[in-house]
Amino acid sequence: MRDKTAVVEGGRQLTYGELLSAAERFGEVLRTAGIRPADRVAFVCGDSADYIIGSLAILRLSAVMVPVSPSLMLDETEQVFERMDVNWIVSDARARRGGEERLAGLAAGLTDFRLARRAAGPPPDGYGATNPAFIRFSSGTTGASKGILLSHESIVARTDAADAALRVTSADVIPWVLSMSFHYVVTILLFLRRGAAIVLCGEPPFPEAFARAVRDRRGTLLYASPFHYHVLAHAPFVAPADLAGVRLAVSTAMSLPAETAAAFARKFGAELAEAYGIIEVGLPFANAPARRDKRGSVGRALPAYACRIADPGPDGVGEILVRGPGLFDAYVSPWRPREAALSDGWFRTGDLGRRDADGFLFIVGREKNVINFAGMKIFPAEVEAAIGRHPAVAECMVYGVAHPQYGQVPRARVVLKDGASFDEAELRRCCYRHLAAHKVPKVIERTAALERTASGKIRRTP
Repeated sequence: MRDKTAVVEGGRQLTYGELLSAAERFGEVLRTAGIRPADRVAFVCGDSADYIIGSLAILRLSAVMVPVSPSLMLDETEQVFERMDVNWIVSDARARRGGEERLAGLAAGLTDFRLARRAAGPPPDGYGATNPAFIRFSSGTTGASKGILLSHESIVARTDAADAALRVTSADVIPWVLSMSFHYVVTILLFLRRGAAIVLCGEPPFPEAFARAVRDRRGTLLYASPFHYHVLAHAPFVAPADLAGVRLAVSTAMSLPAETAAAFARKFGAELAEAYGIIEVGLPFANAPARRDKRGSVGRALPAYACRIADPGPDGVGEILVRGPGLFDAYVSPWRPREAALSDGWFRTGDLGRRDADGFLFIVGREKNVINFAGMKIFPAEVEAAIGRHPAVAECMVYGVAHPQYGQVPRARVVLKDGASFDEAELRRCCYRHLAAHKVPKVIERTAALERTASGKIRRTP
């Protein structure tokens, strides 16, 4: 097993022995620097083999990994640090913000990581007892920031549960295109636990790198967003034979458009397996093995999970409730233990769905107001806050519109202050100063007034 390929990144190839040895050495560097068990470590790193090494190093110290995407703007990054009250910041060269100290003694070939210490307050009561391992920062649907905490035990439980659908083995070769900052626990950690080979496809250009990895490395398992499958289905340089060795292609992160599913099946003669992942739960649903007659469904609940539709209407549609192993252990900001957040043991997803006579789940409405852009969630409230910083804006409303490749893209309407002039380009520049690029509205329109509900709330409609 130690001699088997674990990670491939361009011309760099690491065996499991080399990967674990590098993580052990890096962990010792972090321990010597002062990182201790249960410390919250913000990990800001681009997708790479070094991301995997660094994350394993943090976890092996029993410290708590807080992944932070390097695509975030400075304001967004600082919000994560503040709300998660991190003790340490470990960042690679691409994510450096200034003021960090270089970590000495790293193994040859490892990225030039830097370390910064933050003054953090005492953890909340019950934090240490959870055996914390991982905190995924997220903004709530109302824009209120929070963190989803997982224990080491929960990570093991949810990866085992997800494997009932993915069935990963040491023979699998998995080309990887998603952001590790957003997709990690039930994917990267599961793949490593099962001894699979992960082929990173981050080198540009994207479509060619992905297709080359599938073809030349003989990929067997794909785990990507509908955006990636749309590209494969329509790229002229990707032939049907290139995917001949793929045993399972999982579509995740956002709803799978019917056109993408049909185009992929026409070209490659295989169905995409749509999955339903939830940060607080894991991967409770996957339509695997994929069935053409169940397109549009995320499948039945995996064996370890139970599902209930709460308060269904005449059409059978109601809120989706889930329970099973590997549920989150607590919300961090503000602190709320799992038991207090669940409803009689059930997790309320906030999504609407129905089940057919065979028990297959169809999701008919995503979390209220959330915009799903190419596998990444955009919360209107945070975009509205950025637009609202401009002195010409009195109020604004952000909403999502369907897009054939990206799923949804953000658009905005603004009401200007008296006497202010409308300059769409300037408003978008204001957004770019405070938001990651994918969150910036593609169109900003001027309106005299925003539509409101009877209670006075802004009606968030296209």
